[in-house]
Amino acid sequence: METVLFAAGLLLFLLGLITGMLTPAMANPRMAVASHLQGMTNGPFLIVVGLLWPHVDLPGVWQIVTIALLVYGTYANWLATQLGALWGAGRRYAPLASGDHAASPGRERIVDFLLASLAVAMIVATVLLIVGVLLGR
Repeated sequence: METVLFAAGLLLFLLGLITGMLTPAMANPRMAVASHLQGMTNGPFLIVVGLLWPHVDLPGVWQIVTIALLVYGTYANWLATQLGALWGAGRRYAPLASGDHAASPGRERIVDFLLASLAVAMIVATVLLIVGVLLGR
């Protein structure tokens, strides 16, 4: 499980680096900076969770659920802000980053779904990690 978290974290960090280089080319550079920061912070977060993993004691299926939620949440965070940067979307949940930009209703719904669902995924995954660490004591 640690290897999955390490690899996912390193890949997300790389995506964050590439996103930072492409920021000026985006429809909304401010949202692109947000996407860059998501990769730069969530990638190392996954790596840290990989280091923490030996101290997490969860039944097998809950380990898989926790990792799936963590990977989904961190990548959805990067993707939502990246799509917002490309499309100029994100007015509902990221009004400061989206500024005066607005995308088609369908594109706005995609970004909204990703942002809302990743929040739930990350909260549930964090609760599972806390429980797993407490059980591992």
